[in-house]
Amino acid sequence: MTTKMNKKLYIETLGCQMNKSDSELIAGLLQDEGYQLTEDPRQANLLIINTCSIRATAEDKAYSYLGVWGKMKRANPDIKIVMCGCVAQQAKDDVFKRAPYVDLVFGTHNIHQLPELIKSLDNEDRLCAVTTTPVEPSSDYTVKRQDGISAWLPIIEGCDYFCTYCIVPYTRGRQRSRKPEDILREAEDIAKHGFKEIILLGQTVDSYGNDCDDPDINLANLLKEIHKIDDILRIRFVTSYPADITDNLIETVKNLSKVCEYFHIPVQAGNNAVLKRMKRRYTREEYIELVNKIRKSMPNVSITSDFITGFPGETEEQFEDTLGIIDEIVFDHCNTAAYSPRKRTPAATWDDQISQEVKKQRLNRLNDKVKESVIKSNQRFLNTTTEVLVENKKEENNKIILSGRTRENKIVHFESEQDLMGRLVNVQINEASIWCLKGDLT
Repeated sequence: MTTKMNKKLYIETLGCQMNKSDSELIAGLLQDEGYQLTEDPRQANLLIINTCSIRATAEDKAYSYLGVWGKMKRANPDIKIVMCGCVAQQAKDDVFKRAPYVDLVFGTHNIHQLPELIKSLDNEDRLCAVTTTPVEPSSDYTVKRQDGISAWLPIIEGCDYFCTYCIVPYTRGRQRSRKPEDILREAEDIAKHGFKEIILLGQTVDSYGNDCDDPDINLANLLKEIHKIDDILRIRFVTSYPADITDNLIETVKNLSKVCEYFHIPVQAGNNAVLKRMKRRYTREEYIELVNKIRKSMPNVSITSDFITGFPGETEEQFEDTLGIIDEIVFDHCNTAAYSPRKRTPAATWDDQISQEVKKQRLNRLNDKVKESVIKSNQRFLNTTTEVLVENKKEENNKIILSGRTRENKIVHFESEQDLMGRLVNVQINEASIWCLKGDLT
C-alpha cells in the first residue's frame, strides 16, 4: 500500500482550458489526500491522463501516453494508471480492452469522487466510474492551481447546442451553470492567493445563466460582481457562442475597466450552407453584424475565432467563402483544424466525407490566410503605447526579458531593469510579427 510519504502524482493534460482547469481540481483533491505533484512521470506512483476527444489525433495521443505508462507498470506493478476526461467519459470500460494496464477510468462528471475511487483500488483490480449525471461536490475542496499570474475559473459546463460535428454535449453533458455565490467565493480565493487575472471558462461561456430561472443570473452581472474584487487587475472570458452575445454583455465589457476588450467567438465556417449543416444557429451575415457591433462599441477590441475545414460536403466554393470571411473581418488570431469525425455525432455518419488529401490542402491554405490576418492585426499596434500585464521573465546576457499580454490578449516582449511580475506597465510597440509584439518600457 502506498504510504503518505511516497504518494507521488503525475498528471498529463490534453485539450482545452476546461481540461486544464479540471486537472487543477484533480491535483487539489489528491493533495488533500497526501499526494505530492511531480513533473516527472518516472517519479510517480499514480499516473493520471486527462483526455480530450475533440479530434481523433487527441484521442490517439492519449492512448500513446498510456502505452508508455503500461511499460513502466510492467517494471513496477505498484504504479496505478488512471484515465479521465472526455475520452474516458465516452469510452467507459472499453478503455480496458485497448489498455488493459489501466487501473481506473472515471468520467467528466465524477471528478469529485476521485479520492474515494483511488482508495477503492486497494480492493479492486480495475474500476470504471462513468456516470451520465454530475456528482455534486461538497462545498469544501481544494484547487491546486498552476503558478502564474492568471487563474482559470469555470462558471458553466456542458453545452445544449449539439452542433453536428461536436462531441462536447455527449462528453460534458447539458449546460449547467454554477451558483453565483460559489463562483464569487472562488474568485475571492483566487485573489487571496495572489493571482492578478481571472479567466472565466465555459464551452459556451456567455450562455451562463440560461439554464437558471433567475433572469439576473447572467454573464454581464457576474462580471460586475467579480469586478468589485480589489486585488484582481483583469478579467477575461472564453469561449463565446455568437448567438448568446447580448447587447447588455457588450455594454458591460465596454464599461468595466478590469474586463478586457477581447472576444473569442468561433465561427467555424464562412458559408451559410455549411453553417446550417453544422447546426450553428447563425448566418455569415449575422456573425459579421455581431463583430461590427462589438467593434463599433470598442474600436480596439480583439476578435479571435475557430475554424473547421473539410466538413462533410464542403465544396471548393464554400471553402473560398471561409477564406473570404477572414479577409473581411481580419481576425486577431484563429484556431484551425481539419474536420475529424467523432462517434455519436451526426456528421460522422454522413456519406459525403472529404478526403484526407483535400482536408490537408485546405487546412494549409486556411492557415496561410490566418497568418495574413494576424500579422495585419498586429501591425495596428506599431508605434502605439499599450498596457501590458507582466506574466513571465527570463534573463539573457545580463538583461531581464519580460513578457505579458495586452488587454487585447497580444503577447508582448520587452526588456526591463527590474522584476515587474504581476504589474501593469506601459510598453511602446516597435515591432510586430505573427506570434508577438516587441517594444520598450515607457
